[in-house]
Amino acid sequence: MRQPSLTARRVAAVSVSLVLAAGAAACGPEDNDAKSSGGDSTPHKGGTLTVLNSDPQQDFDPARLYTSGGGNVPSLVFRTLTTRNRENGAAGAKVVPDLATDTGRPNKDATVWTYTLKKGLKYEDGTAITSADIKYGIERSFAPELSGGAPYLRDWLVGAADYQGPYKDKKGLAAIETPDERTLVFHLNKPEGEFPYLATQTQFTPVPKAKDTGTKYEEHPVSSGPYKVVTNQNDGEHLVLERNTYWSASTDAERKAYPDRIDVKSGLDSSVINQRLSSSQGADAAAVTTDTNLGPAELAKVTGDKELASRVGTGHFGYTNYIAFNPTVKPFDNVKVRQAISYAIDRSSVVNAAGGSALAESATTFLPNQKSFGYEPYDLFPAGATGNAAKAKELLKQAGHPNGLTVTLTHSNSKDFETSPEIATAIQDALKKAGITVKLQGLEENDYKDTIHSVKTEPGFFLAHWGADWPSGGPFLAPIFDGRQIVKDGANFNTGLLNDKSVNDEIDAINKLTDLDAAAKRWGALDKKIGEQALTVPLFHPVYKRLYGKDIKNVVISDWTGVLDISQVAVK
Repeated sequence: MRQPSLTARRVAAVSVSLVLAAGAAACGPEDNDAKSSGGDSTPHKGGTLTVLNSDPQQDFDPARLYTSGGGNVPSLVFRTLTTRNRENGAAGAKVVPDLATDTGRPNKDATVWTYTLKKGLKYEDGTAITSADIKYGIERSFAPELSGGAPYLRDWLVGAADYQGPYKDKKGLAAIETPDERTLVFHLNKPEGEFPYLATQTQFTPVPKAKDTGTKYEEHPVSSGPYKVVTNQNDGEHLVLERNTYWSASTDAERKAYPDRIDVKSGLDSSVINQRLSSSQGADAAAVTTDTNLGPAELAKVTGDKELASRVGTGHFGYTNYIAFNPTVKPFDNVKVRQAISYAIDRSSVVNAAGGSALAESATTFLPNQKSFGYEPYDLFPAGATGNAAKAKELLKQAGHPNGLTVTLTHSNSKDFETSPEIATAIQDALKKAGITVKLQGLEENDYKDTIHSVKTEPGFFLAHWGADWPSGGPFLAPIFDGRQIVKDGANFNTGLLNDKSVNDEIDAINKLTDLDAAAKRWGALDKKIGEQALTVPLFHPVYKRLYGKDIKNVVISDWTGVLDISQVAVK
């Protein structure tokens, strides 16, 4: 089986809630200044920040984490060559320098990228961080026993496809040069104008070779960030971080590092988390969550309480929920059938099934509605708010189904308000008005994923979703629509099995651009071009609402992650 490129990695990225799990055009807490909470709006150093999470912070090793922008809790310990801009909304979707002096210097065709490290960078033990440490950190991420991180580098770096890491291959990767202690040079197989985005992944964290303990490194990774690990119990279920006294704010413009201590408690039920944040008693008054949203019922209660409502952070992350078609399965091989379903969709009922307009925004484009993705508003099959049954029937007649047809919609049985029975039922009801009888096939989550991500078992009509590895159209469109990303014997995400040379060529052409604004416009145009083939029906983008404690200050929620940025938080 070939190494999947931009595809199988998405399974990890979408499922790791500590990284993204979230929305689309962020803002700060509602009815409140995005930078503050409470009476005194001035953040200051000191105190303990408590983090209440559902999912344990497992595999706390920079090689094994699948993050974008450095992650949330991981970004407190691990610094990378570049990182996300720690600002609210659209400004937070930009990539900025971290350990490096800039976001990278490409050669003419973006196949070689050069970075220079800032002066004065130190680990938690006071030793200097060098370019060789970053090279080694990347190399160890190739070791099979440390797998789990984003494998873009295996695809992108020259000669890296079969590299097995430094434990087996002492020679290392020739594609990464370190001519001196502050310089790194990366040699790529093909032009990659978005390499600065990739350099935000935790695989670019420096790791001192002498301190590498292999699979045990996660128990006490050597910090390059403002905090160091002092406790890691039960594989990340309880993490305690304290200040790294050798971290210097003069080398780090992004992390504020206000609290003296971070206490991360995981494995909690989501309802318990929201109740504790709501009550804000004792240590919970200075608590946040990085992975638990308010559900529809909880949100209704919060909305009716002015004080609680002022403590809700609203975020949007590049993420789209959609209907997927497999055009090799009848009747979905007929574009008019796919178009008919597009016209018949009642997005208002789908949004209601997803929790209402406070938790979901209707979508007619595959790309999320953010500038960084290259969002270009279009509606190729206008169904209005409640569906266009007449137009759908007309197209069905043209497709040879004047009396309608019967189809099966595959969905997950998980109560996730995304691919779950509520959404499937809303679609079933809408299509009935257009003469389409929908039979529902619900699968348990693991079976659902295995079924829809295999070319051999992929159904003709099913629910799917996609989140971005970084805020750009590239990692959003390429895995789903690049024909070279079709994986026949593994996890496949090109659900429409599209292999259009003009699409593939345009993806390659955009990847050569180092002007990310120019690239974004091209991604938007490509989204519309692909949309004409009706291989998907975009349904909605989720909105994330998260409570935080009454003593939390300096709430920042960017369009990169869509969730509260823990590196900016202060406590009373």
